[in-house]
Amino acid sequence: MNLTLTRATLLIVSLTILRAHPATAASSSLATEPGVIAVEDLLDQPVRLQVAKESRIYYSAEMDRVLGMMAPGTVVSLVAMTDTAYRVRGRARHGDVAGWMPKADLQSSDPNLHDNLKKLFERQQKVQALIAANEVALGMTVDEVEQSLGKPSRRSSRVTAAGREDSLEYSTYDRVPQVVTGRDPLGRIVQSVVYVKVETGSLSVTFKDRIVTAIEEKKGNPLGNGGVKIVVPPVILR
Repeated sequence: MNLTLTRATLLIVSLTILRAHPATAASSSLATEPGVIAVEDLLDQPVRLQVAKESRIYYSAEMDRVLGMMAPGTVVSLVAMTDTAYRVRGRARHGDVAGWMPKADLQSSDPNLHDNLKKLFERQQKVQALIAANEVALGMTVDEVEQSLGKPSRRSSRVTAAGREDSLEYSTYDRVPQVVTGRDPLGRIVQSVVYVKVETGSLSVTFKDRIVTAIEEKKGNPLGNGGVKIVVPPVILR
């Protein structure tokens, strides 16, 4: 009797742990699967797809284990993708499920959805590398520039017949050594080196519709020898 109660207790505890951490387990497994793009990490809003025909939903992208059947017209949320399959979350005939379906079995209002998501993922990789290196590029957004370079030293705007342009100005600094002469406690003349913060360059970043359209070195060479970099503007999904 005591043994039966112990097993029941362990079963309850195990189920509680699994229910408490389903998202973490799914997210970590997706991140380690080669060729898988986690779409939910790219977007603020979920992408909705519609099941085109009576279809199976599978445990993995290799379509090796059936989880259930999806009815035609069922609306699902896109979680991740490969070149040939989508991982979706929705309601199968037997209940709620999350799994993989062939790309051909799902419909989108955007005929270029798959290509646009790949472009969005590739852009995100490039922008993250720029931010990590504190660099700026044409095609970045205002938020991405501020993530990379921080708060600007000056903001300005200009309105013309072509529309409104906004600019952010940044200064670059270096620590320059200077020799200072003074006296020690015994009155002897001594020299010491102190480092002074000196502006070495300034950069103006111009935006049109919150996208970087121009980068100007106003003083020095803050862009370095690499010159101006370019990323594609943010991809708009329909």
